[in-house]
Amino acid sequence: MPIERFLHRSWHLPVVLGVLSTLLVACASRPTGVLQPVAAFPSASQVEMLVATTRNRAEKPGEMFSGERAFAPKFAEITVSIPPSSVRKVGEVAWPRKLPPNPATDFATVKAQEVDRPEAESWLSSSVRKSPDRSVLVFIHGFNNDFEDAVFRFAQIVHDSGAHSAPVLATWPSRGSLLAYGYDRESTNYTRNAVERLLQYLARDPEVKEVSILAHSMGNWLALESLRQMAIRNDGLPAKFKNVMLAAPDVDVDVFRSQIADMGKQRPRFTLFVSRDDRALAVSRRVWGNVSRLGAIDPEQSPYKEELAANNITVIDMTKVRTDDKLHHGKFAESPEIVQLIGTRLSSGQTLTDSKLGLGDHIVAAAAGAANTLGTTAGLVVSAPVAIVDQNTRQNYARHVETVIGPAGQVSPGTAEPDCSNKSQARTGNCSR
Repeated sequence: MPIERFLHRSWHLPVVLGVLSTLLVACASRPTGVLQPVAAFPSASQVEMLVATTRNRAEKPGEMFSGERAFAPKFAEITVSIPPSSVRKVGEVAWPRKLPPNPATDFATVKAQEVDRPEAESWLSSSVRKSPDRSVLVFIHGFNNDFEDAVFRFAQIVHDSGAHSAPVLATWPSRGSLLAYGYDRESTNYTRNAVERLLQYLARDPEVKEVSILAHSMGNWLALESLRQMAIRNDGLPAKFKNVMLAAPDVDVDVFRSQIADMGKQRPRFTLFVSRDDRALAVSRRVWGNVSRLGAIDPEQSPYKEELAANNITVIDMTKVRTDDKLHHGKFAESPEIVQLIGTRLSSGQTLTDSKLGLGDHIVAAAAGAANTLGTTAGLVVSAPVAIVDQNTRQNYARHVETVIGPAGQVSPGTAEPDCSNKSQARTGNCSR
């Protein structure tokens, strides 16, 4: 039987994918649920942050928030323990290999508590008063980020950059899956009003003297749209909004041009981190009609060079920067030089995601094409052997399987066996001639 017809049969899919998933059970992978608090380690550093999120609560306490959307924003106070520099290099998130984490060698959580809005406002007020310049740093993560990914990455950036601002993580409902690009993109739009309300609050708070925003990848779309919406509503942006740092922005260059114009002449200083070898943005460019993505432009070429200069946008070209990120998409957080440059930028008043993609993930993406279930399934079958030996692929494999067969083991729409007795289905289905 041809593999195409085999994979189209709905009763085969759960069997095939179930067997492949079972093969991975015995293999070790990066643990989830790392936000379950543990005792502090004396020699470890700590980063306290406020979380504002439109994610729904997770079922597991150690995950705290899921990739699904909440009806109303939620808040949390989290403290992350970062191991001594003797066991970790700058730019690295030292993920625990098992639970509970060992704070002597791993990133660990020592506090994770959901709070209500008044408690969140109280935390912010107290943290701002501790900041030498009464400043706030808002971080908006990118595509394919679980909640715990965003928390640990932001903690790493705050620690390694030496930033003294009050850290606020604005996190949106990303499902943390390579195949959830469309869902993630719509989740940024879903979160736009919530982020604008956060920015409006910071603008009104007299204790906050300066606000900086750092966004990565798809998070730049959310940051720019929220700022644009705020500028239109308020007829401009407040002077206390000093810096907006756009790292590897997954944003259409033509749309960015329009967004900047809508913000008016009084706007923050923009810093753009680009890398022409960004493989993730190369894929995104194809998805979005082959229009250049802002984070992958050549800033020395026309018309970009002239437009960036006219809008007083500083550009940091990271093309030649080398990190362990195989997609070249998270350089700004993983490169010691770049992350310290961010700290300098913040302190003078003047990379962000875990790529988490293995070889098997690229096979799945290539086979999936335009979100075709058959292609996705074929990619899963081919990438299964890779998943057994490649940790990053193994980490994401169960999510890819769930995308096809659903959380309850039911095949997604579009995979049912065609009714060959029906002439209309027989013409379009894989029926024998």
